[in-house]
Amino acid sequence: MWELGRVVFLGAMAGILGTGAGGLLLSVVRRPKGWLLSFLLAFSAGIMLAVVFQDLILEALALGGLTITLLGVALGVAALFFMTLTVGEKRLSSTGLIKTGLLLGFGIALHNLPEGLAIGAGYFASQDLGLSLALALCVHNIPEGMAMAAPLLAGGYDRTQAVLLTILAGVPMGIGALAGGLLGTLSQRTLAGVLGFAAGAMLFLVFHELLPEAQDGTHHIAATFGAITGTFVGLIFLVLV
Repeated sequence: MWELGRVVFLGAMAGILGTGAGGLLLSVVRRPKGWLLSFLLAFSAGIMLAVVFQDLILEALALGGLTITLLGVALGVAALFFMTLTVGEKRLSSTGLIKTGLLLGFGIALHNLPEGLAIGAGYFASQDLGLSLALALCVHNIPEGMAMAAPLLAGGYDRTQAVLLTILAGVPMGIGALAGGLLGTLSQRTLAGVLGFAAGAMLFLVFHELLPEAQDGTHHIAATFGAITGTFVGLIFLVLV
């Protein structure tokens, strides 16, 4: 029981500290407007594209193959599409930006679950493996917290609220670690489907919410370079750190 408690704590801290640190880094900006708003929204989109194609899709393909991955992606896109129909279209307003940030947090939280499973299963296979996975995933979660915080801050949330919500998005990693510790692991095809679903949800948010909002104004150059910079930052965290 003590060991199970340790692995849950390890997974939760990896998620909370990672996304929370990302939110904290972005919280130095109070409420971005104008070119900075366009830049940060596109920056968030670039980070998410790096996460999707350098992390989620590659891992899903390795675990379950092309068919399961594409099915998961399609279901993720469909789920977010119907979710946005439910909450309605509200672009370039405080409410719309907050909605975008919250939906982005949902996608991040969703893909933290299988990452937590990996920590839990890895820890009980080898403590060193579990610790290494937790550290790596904690660092990888930093840009995701940054991506989530940008639209929340732009929508009017204060620093404390934005950071707390990014922390909340990391909690499911602890839940996943608990499941990994209890079950050992889930089937590779199931994990691939979940990762694909998270990737699809994030892709929908990038192309339906973040990039259109970043480009819907006079600061197109700022949005373009924001997306490029975000992609670079995401790749650096995912590949080099």
